[in-house]
Amino acid sequence: MTVTQIWIMDDGPDITRAAAELVASLSREPVMARGRFNFALSGGGTPVPLYRLLGSPAYALALPWERTHFFWCDERCVPPDHAESSYGQARATLLQPIDAAASHVHRIRGELDPTAAAVDYTTTLRLHADEGLPWPQIDLAILGLGADGHTASLFPQTTLEPEDPNVPARAVTGDYDNRPSQRVTLMPTVFRTARHLVFLVTGANKADALAATLEGPHDPARWPAQRLQPEGGTVTWIVDRAAGARLQAIRRGAPTTSPLRGA
Repeated sequence: MTVTQIWIMDDGPDITRAAAELVASLSREPVMARGRFNFALSGGGTPVPLYRLLGSPAYALALPWERTHFFWCDERCVPPDHAESSYGQARATLLQPIDAAASHVHRIRGELDPTAAAVDYTTTLRLHADEGLPWPQIDLAILGLGADGHTASLFPQTTLEPEDPNVPARAVTGDYDNRPSQRVTLMPTVFRTARHLVFLVTGANKADALAATLEGPHDPARWPAQRLQPEGGTVTWIVDRAAGARLQAIRRGAPTTSPLRGA
């Protein structure tokens, strides 16, 4: 069963601080257990303050950066120096400030043809697979939620079935917010073997999608984040009050930790 936590924060800086502390705390056990921390990143504007804080001197000694391996939840098919590159964004805000080892940075090669990029990333994931899996077990993934309900590059009503357990990444097309539509995304099967997923959600324009995902009918084709339920893992939603305004549990004053419907 998936354990889901919902944390309601007053504003963006509170979300950033809470997320940074959670990343720091969750990085320690994997390093002690198997010598590395598998950290999956996402693009978009919401995680940028988190990456900047994690890359600051305040967190230089709080995380085992020398034992951290970086992966990506998805990528837009653009060159790494393009303004919309998720890798380029993380490089500028986090990887360069912490001087991440190149051998620990496992990016999706967005400059390739989408299908070729997906095949290339599948090869990369297999090279770094954990025992018993055809890919790395993600210790922590940072994710977002679009106003249309998409997460990573898993878009509503996108046909990704049947899920092949031997295919962890696929090329997809998804139009959102005038950003590049050709993308590569990790498949739900990868997220379902993760230890911890952290969703960062801000803004009133996300309120309907968040409420439908967490409290609406189980409809994973319409709300793809409902598919990302780690088996025996945890999902933490860190959201601001505007994004959480339509959550019934919050309106009732219930505790902000509850099981995800359909888990």
